[in-house]
Amino acid sequence: MEKTIRGKVFVVGDNIDTDQIIPAEFLSYNPADPDERNYFGMHAMSGLPSDQSGLPDGGVAFTPEGGFTSEFAVIVAGRNFGCGSSREHAPLAIAEAGCHAVVAESYARICYRNSINGGYLWPLEATDRIIDKIRTGDEVALDVDEAELRDLTTGETFSLKPLGDAADIIEAGGVLDYARRAGMLAD
Repeated sequence: MEKTIRGKVFVVGDNIDTDQIIPAEFLSYNPADPDERNYFGMHAMSGLPSDQSGLPDGGVAFTPEGGFTSEFAVIVAGRNFGCGSSREHAPLAIAEAGCHAVVAESYARICYRNSINGGYLWPLEATDRIIDKIRTGDEVALDVDEAELRDLTTGETFSLKPLGDAADIIEAGGVLDYARRAGMLAD
């Protein structure tokens, strides 16, 4: 997985739960079937209330109507991202939409671990409240190794907490691939 990401940012607030990330009605798709897996991306972030859907007027969808891929490369969120049920489909849906990272002030622990264990996306933590300083649609550059997010639109730079050893798991493609590469599991 790329460790340097450049693209548009999608900004949401606090307490974004897994039903807002991927509503339960779309969990009937089979993530093991490549054709059905696309639908997770189509419906990613579709449960957001209008006041959390990007711009203040609610006028921005994460994935365009009828599309499978989002124009947003990074999500920036407030506190407690991924709260609610332990739905492992939440980080999968974001990744299937083509988004590579979430930068949140804090995570629900299970969502953070599901992001890492599945190798779906980079779940980085902000050191301050970035959502008050960045806007949906801004161009950003995220450097995972340097633990830094730059808003190319405003020129502002934000420090992030390093991922540490979790980065190796994500880079391997998830915990099972990591364990195989490390010789912990037989092929």
